[in-house]
Parts: sequence; structure tokens; C-alpha cells
Amino acid sequence: MSWKSRRPSRAFGQRRAGKFGCHRDYANPRTKGSEPMRGTGKADVFVMLAHPVGHAKSPGIFNEIFERKGLDSLMVPLSCRPEDFETFWAGITAAENIRGVIISVPYKTAVFRKCAAAHDRAARVQSANSVRRLPDGTWYADNFDGVGFIDGLKAGGHRIAGQRILQVGAGGAGSSLTYCLAEAGAAEIRLADIDSARAENLAALVNKAFPQCRVTVGEPDPSGMDMAINATPSGLKATDPLPLDVSRLTPDMTVVDIIMEPAETTLLRAAKEIGCRIQPGRPMMDFQVQGMSEFFDIERRSRSNG
Repeated sequence: MSWKSRRPSRAFGQRRAGKFGCHRDYANPRTKGSEPMRGTGKADVFVMLAHPVGHAKSPGIFNEIFERKGLDSLMVPLSCRPEDFETFWAGITAAENIRGVIISVPYKTAVFRKCAAAHDRAARVQSANSVRRLPDGTWYADNFDGVGFIDGLKAGGHRIAGQRILQVGAGGAGSSLTYCLAEAGAAEIRLADIDSARAENLAALVNKAFPQCRVTVGEPDPSGMDMAINATPSGLKATDPLPLDVSRLTPDMTVVDIIMEPAETTLLRAAKEIGCRIQPGRPMMDFQVQGMSEFFDIERRSRSNG
């Protein structure tokens, strides 16, 4: 056979079977009958930022949503050392196709300070767990920690109004929780944190914003409380100390942990053995994902806000 008769059986742009039997129309990735391509040059790119980032669940959750909905989008987990944050964020901002960023420990406050504008629930705690790029290239901050937490509690049938609550942890996520618990009608919140000055400052701010809720600072002792909440990272590792005194728990109490992995932390396991009602961290995350999806406009329904 001469070289002139050696012709490709199909043109490059036609639908063809690949090495593993996958059919894809490379010239038209959304042709009827073929699955939409993801990760094209027109993809919306999102970032999950944490240090470390290995425990983060958001990339897997969002990429599954993108796949299920056939969206040309992807979320990438990234990390950097705290001393390299300024350089890292300059790079994120310079990367024009990054649509939004989900932020976790220890960068929620640092990222908030990089934003040109913010929703009230982020501004009041000076902390962002989600930011999106605006049309002018600047960033807009929001915080779904508290609203996701409250929606998760309500979905689990847990009452907030009139309750006396122990909250351990007054950091980025904890601050958002305290505001939202007071806003939802909690009667009393006792804050416990290794940084007592931080807890005192948060208590003063929430007391001023919601005077009907009494916010104090004390020990991680659930005595006399209706609900105990762990809003710290303590429990991510099996060797972590318990965040509160479980010997003071009673069966009529509700115990909540915002940690997602493990699903049943040492705290929740101890509380369950005592007979307490328990709430794991996953519902909070699920409701945050709903809010973040709308915030990022992942289905590209309206891009007037960025």
C-alpha cells in the first residue's frame, strides 16, 4: 500500500472510540448523545484552600455535583504554608479563570482582609469561608459556617430558641456559630476557648448585637446546659483530647460536633454512650454546599455579580 492511500479512518473532529472504549466528540464536546466534557479551556475553576488540605471534603463534594449536573467546572484542593500566604494569594488573584475559593483553617481571616466587599455575616466576624471574583477582579466575601450550622440543626429536629448552650471554640467558624445561635433565639451561650481574650471579645460583640441572648465566657463544662457544641478542630485525630468535660454530660443534653471526619468523633461516641442526642458535622457541610453553590452561581444562571 502506498503512502497516498493511507488515510485516517475518521477525521480528528469526529466522534471516535478511545483506548478504553470511551466515545467523545472532541470538536463538539456537548454533542447530543455524548457526555459533556469537563475541564475545558472555558471551565469555571474553583479552589479549596486550607493548611493542611488533606482532610477537606469540599473538592470531592463539588466535583461530584459538577459531574452530576454536566457542568464544565472543577474544584482543586490547594495549600500553602502560612508564611507564603501573601505570595499565594497574589497568584490566586492573578489567575483570571479562578471563579471562587472556599477557605478553611487557618486562612479565613487573612482572606477576608483581601476582599473589597462582604456580606454582613462575614463582615461581623471578619472571617470568610467563601469568596467569589467580581467583574472588576476584586473579591467578595461571605461566610456560610453559621447558616449551614443552624439549618443542619433545624433539619435534625434540634431546638435552638430558648436553649442554654455551651460552645467550645471562638475562632473563625465558632464566631459565625455564636452570632447565628444568638440570632436564632438562644437564651444563653457560654463560650470556652484557649484564647480567653478572643472569647471575651466575641462575647461582647454578640451581646451588643443580640442583647436578648446572654453570652458569657467560662470553662468547657456543660453542666446546666441544654446543648454542647464543639467548634474546634479537636477530634480530627484519634489522639486529640476531648474538647469538653464529658463527665458532666447528662442524657437530656444534645451534643454537636462540627467535625466531618471522622463522622463519629470521640466526643460524639462518648455522648452517645451517655444517652445524649448527637449531631455530626456532615449536615452543616451539606447545607453550606447549598448556599455556596448559589453564591458561586455554579450553573451560570446570572453573572451580573461576578
